[in-house]
Amino acid sequence: MAGPTQEGEPGKAWGAVWRSERWQVGFLCFYGFVAQLRPGESFITPYLLSQNFTHKQVTNEITPVLSYTYLAVLVPVFLLTDLLRYTPVLVLQALAFVAVWLLLLLGSSVAHMQLMEACYALTMAARIAYSSYIFSLVRPRSYQRAAGLSRSAVLLGVFASSVLGQLLVSAAGLHLRTLNRVSLGFLLCSLLLSLLLRRPRRSLFFHPPAAGAAPSELCRMAPGPGAGGAERGGWRRRIPVRMLQALGGGLRRPSLRLWSLWWVCSSAGYYLIVYYVHVLWSVVDSATLYNGAADAASTLLGAVTSFAAGFVKIRWAVWGKLVIAAVMGLQAGLVLLMYTSRSIWLCYFAFVLFRGAYQFLVPIATSQIASSLSKELCALAFGVNTFLATVLKTCITLLVSDSRGLGLPVHSQFLIYSIYFLALSALYLLGAVWEGLRHLRKGHPPPLPVAQELSSPAEMAAQDGDLQQLSRPPPRPEPPTPPQD
Repeated sequence: MAGPTQEGEPGKAWGAVWRSERWQVGFLCFYGFVAQLRPGESFITPYLLSQNFTHKQVTNEITPVLSYTYLAVLVPVFLLTDLLRYTPVLVLQALAFVAVWLLLLLGSSVAHMQLMEACYALTMAARIAYSSYIFSLVRPRSYQRAAGLSRSAVLLGVFASSVLGQLLVSAAGLHLRTLNRVSLGFLLCSLLLSLLLRRPRRSLFFHPPAAGAAPSELCRMAPGPGAGGAERGGWRRRIPVRMLQALGGGLRRPSLRLWSLWWVCSSAGYYLIVYYVHVLWSVVDSATLYNGAADAASTLLGAVTSFAAGFVKIRWAVWGKLVIAAVMGLQAGLVLLMYTSRSIWLCYFAFVLFRGAYQFLVPIATSQIASSLSKELCALAFGVNTFLATVLKTCITLLVSDSRGLGLPVHSQFLIYSIYFLALSALYLLGAVWEGLRHLRKGHPPPLPVAQELSSPAEMAAQDGDLQQLSRPPPRPEPPTPPQD
């Protein structure tokens, strides 16, 4: 009996290692790194222009499809990610990436390139699967560290991909078509890796933790014990409404309103710049191809500014509007510089700083929103903010970029975008001035301690309950008993 048991030990040991939390996180981070290796991505616009597509076709007919498709698939992909438990959506994302580069290599018409943009929009919507999959692999106490590792793997992959693409174009003199073939090879490898990802047993909304686990916000929202299938189905049908009601109640907090509004407006403008900046570079100087170097530098600066934002210690409830106004004013100036400059190097420099400024505020907004809500409501809030930003971005695209709207050339679009950021900066500055004047007129209240400013909704509710108890009139004292003889 000892022989078969000893022979089976290596298989059991390997299975235990494969199922271990550390191995799963490490493999997911490796997949996230490999999936970003697309060295031809920074040179898609020059490649399209080299295939006899005009600037007008790329700007006003092909690129707008990306925004429209992203809006159409964002919510279905978000729901499917949780319903199918992440890994099928990651496989779908890998297949969509392969389709993008096959269409780039084999397509020859505007319709083919529009389909390519639609497939790319699907890959963007599926990013939620990678960012949320990590939370199904680790225990809650490891969420922050695991999220940092997965995010670092993605940033490292983007940086390596941009550097590799620039080296292959500048140093090796590789043709852009050959560069796209190299990208397709990397994407096929990432497709194979996605098939090896272990499918988790639970997810955030449709497959919550078992009854023995700590109760989540969803379980607290369930009106009944949920023991039977009908009961579970009943409260699942009511949970979205209850969660939206809870999220609406959370909007009473000024910090949540402030940073959610920034997220919607700034994200819309940021992605419009990212979508069209390569077209602008090709108009300014089509002979200089350092797009990969600019993307690599902006990714590196964005990682540095995101890291540095964690060490900024100011009272965001007091200075948040002023900081947002300053950053968005800087972004408006950088976009205006890209509009006015005829130097490709100044355009590269302005884009790197623009992207770094945006990435500086992202972790601050994330922490301010997350500190106001529970984990489930936080995920819903980010989803709603992303959807609203996509709606706003799509409306601007339809009005400014699409040939069925104004159909402006790319230089004129950047003038519109600079005015957009300047208007947002002015609004936040006026809000900060109004807030200061209001406090001066009414008497400036004492600043909240940091612990109270970052307290959770449950803690705030407990504090409200304590205040209600304190506000009640004291109990009427009982009459004294006469002294006994």
